[in-house]
Amino acid sequence: MTKLMINTSSPYRVHMDRGLMDHMGALVCEDVLEGKSGDRHICIVADAFTHEKFSHRVESSMREKGFTVHKTVFPRGEDAKTMGNLERLLEYLADEGFSRSDMLLALGGGTIGDLAGFAAASYLRGVKYIQVPTTLLAAVDSSVGGKTAVNLSRGKNLAGALWQPSLVVLDFDALDTLPRDQILCGMAEVIKSAVIGDPVLFEYIYNDDEKDRDVFMRECVEAAVKVKARLVEGDERDNGRRQLLNLGHTMAHAMELCSDYSLSHGMAVAVGMRACARAALKMGWSRTDCFTPLDRLLKKTGYDLSCPYSPAQLAQAALSDKKRRGHTITLSVPIEIGRCDLVKLPVDRLEEFFAIGMDEGK
Repeated sequence: MTKLMINTSSPYRVHMDRGLMDHMGALVCEDVLEGKSGDRHICIVADAFTHEKFSHRVESSMREKGFTVHKTVFPRGEDAKTMGNLERLLEYLADEGFSRSDMLLALGGGTIGDLAGFAAASYLRGVKYIQVPTTLLAAVDSSVGGKTAVNLSRGKNLAGALWQPSLVVLDFDALDTLPRDQILCGMAEVIKSAVIGDPVLFEYIYNDDEKDRDVFMRECVEAAVKVKARLVEGDERDNGRRQLLNLGHTMAHAMELCSDYSLSHGMAVAVGMRACARAALKMGWSRTDCFTPLDRLLKKTGYDLSCPYSPAQLAQAALSDKKRRGHTITLSVPIEIGRCDLVKLPVDRLEEFFAIGMDEGK
């Protein structure tokens, strides 16, 4: 089993292996309760798919260690991240008499993790929660770092809190259930991590043709989480270098908003970071040509890199991006493969930036 320590203000471990859902109770007692028994309430927050596939394994393991288990199930997908569902979850916890010593367990993808995490940060001004990501995207991105949020009508993740989990458990059994499009969504964030801080990972992904699939997935997840951990540990509150993790995300979030969230996050990130790499090269920000190798890797991996929205539409949608500070927005741009820098761009130049990145500019 792989164990990584995330050294934030409230340190926690990330466990990675197969079969871990059958040992959740023991892991929680050991890592969260410091060896004490689970004589308390825990609420499993799941979507319809993860409830059917995995909740019985987690529930059985938790009950064996003395936990009283409650479950709430939400729809799958980005539409579940609403203030209404947050209120529903908080009211459920109150109705069931949850106290400060009780906890939540997010069993699902990034949507469930964000919703459950925000509820944990809000209920009684903060209770513990555990992340059990069941998608590749959640495993390498949203489950680590403590960002929790729901969407508002004006944009993605506009209401939320920074609230670190007490434990992250990735059972690779869950990744076996993912269709190819969800693997692609997660691999976009893995590739992003490589561009930001791990050139060896970038080459490893590019030359993956002959690798064992299970070994390849483990190596990618561990390397991507390490990149994120370094940035989170150095800038937990997201006011500085942690913003490098937003490579391609300004355009990606704008695309998601324009599509009313019918476009998946990972696919949008692939398009967004490719456009960012092209714009950074043409605007003279890159030290080397990052666009060409990234473009080749994304195409080789199998992404649809088209964008159905105009630069003007994207720029208008991006005005509600939470990375905006007054009249500027901070972009993560590739300098060379394995290194990105932060650039402040006036928001009135966003349309130009998108146009250049989409090869529609002069």
